[in-house]
Amino acid sequence: MAAGTLYTYPENWRAFKAQIAAQYSGARLKLASSSPAFTFGQTNRTPAFLNNFPLGKVPAYQGDDGFCLFESNAIAHYLSNEVLRGATPQAAAQVLQWVSFADSEIIPPASAWVFPTLGIMQFNKQATEQAKEDVKKVLTVLNQHLNTRTFLVGERISLADISVACSMLWLYKQVLEPSFRQPFPNVTRWFLTCVNQPQFKAVLGDVKICEKMAQFDAKKFSEMQPKKEAPAKKEKGAKEAAKPQEKKEKKKEEKKPAPQEDMDDCDAALAAEPKTKDPYAHLPKSTFVMDEFKRKYSNEDTLKVAIPHFWEQFDREGFSIWHCQYKYPEELTQTFKSCNLITGMFQRLDKLRKTAFASVILFGTNNDSSISGIWVFRGQDLAFPLSPDWQIDYESYDWRKLDPDSDECKTMVKEYFAWEGDFKHVGKAFNQGKVFK
Repeated sequence: MAAGTLYTYPENWRAFKAQIAAQYSGARLKLASSSPAFTFGQTNRTPAFLNNFPLGKVPAYQGDDGFCLFESNAIAHYLSNEVLRGATPQAAAQVLQWVSFADSEIIPPASAWVFPTLGIMQFNKQATEQAKEDVKKVLTVLNQHLNTRTFLVGERISLADISVACSMLWLYKQVLEPSFRQPFPNVTRWFLTCVNQPQFKAVLGDVKICEKMAQFDAKKFSEMQPKKEAPAKKEKGAKEAAKPQEKKEKKKEEKKPAPQEDMDDCDAALAAEPKTKDPYAHLPKSTFVMDEFKRKYSNEDTLKVAIPHFWEQFDREGFSIWHCQYKYPEELTQTFKSCNLITGMFQRLDKLRKTAFASVILFGTNNDSSISGIWVFRGQDLAFPLSPDWQIDYESYDWRKLDPDSDECKTMVKEYFAWEGDFKHVGKAFNQGKVFK
């Protein structure tokens, strides 16, 4: 089974294809989309990265065995299983047909229409109107095909559905308002069926389709554009000024970021987005080094090394420990679906990884299970409300802050970190665990 790392920037719909495919196939996929693992516009320009991926584009995949792939369709295909790829030669060809259809027929008009509403491209009325007509043609083809079908190829989700749905994601989120999509009910039914599958939701979260068509925002577009440097003042006469001026120009050239020819409009705009304010900027520096503990936990014995290290180094003023309990155990059915709830939350909290650690466990069996876990956060407050980027699924859990000096806390940390123990407060047997690190 494939195992490796996917390099991308956050919320990249191209990367979603590979992530969703991995959810179905069970491929072990680590996501590198934020510092320190990956910084878009920096990491992908380093010699080491370019040696493996010459174009410097993302998504890019590197297997644990060193196998490298670029281009999102190739990565998604590699991470798929036989069912997703098409179990027969005919089905495989049909899957390829729809993957190509997404690239050639959906992406161009979708980009021309949607990107201006996101501030990524300048608005062009003629191009937008043409894009709307082209999208109608695409929807007409899909609507007719899906008139007697649940999915694009066969009776189950395939890579065709994953690719086409991801290609249409921003259309449905930004511009396909009810009146526009009304003539194409089969497409909307199919799209909602796809994005509400547990494997899709684990990656995309809850997809809300638009109620009103988004329009071009000139102010937002202006803010997204890189600021131009003021032209240098002309100096009069002296030849002696020429050489210093040449040196200044060379210095300016050295300071300029690398050219963006290797990024499309969407990539360039995302790279130019302002950095989110650090919610912990006001806190004094802590003596507890989270990355050091994570290395111990990943590479050394949990009970003999990692947990003793945790308590020796834990900063009670700079960090806090919390217990979480899923609020709706009656809704948990198949254990694999319950596990997807955990992994989906983790994947969408990528920006929290630098300052948090968690071990969350699924207890019980099919139709009789519960989810609970231990989280370690920077500061003394529950982390999720502190940043818009972190407000993912946390309201589905009850949260209780633990006293790090109590026997209860020490027992819970030991049991949840090691995935073994009595778990007397649970009343169900350990099933499987997931770690956020």
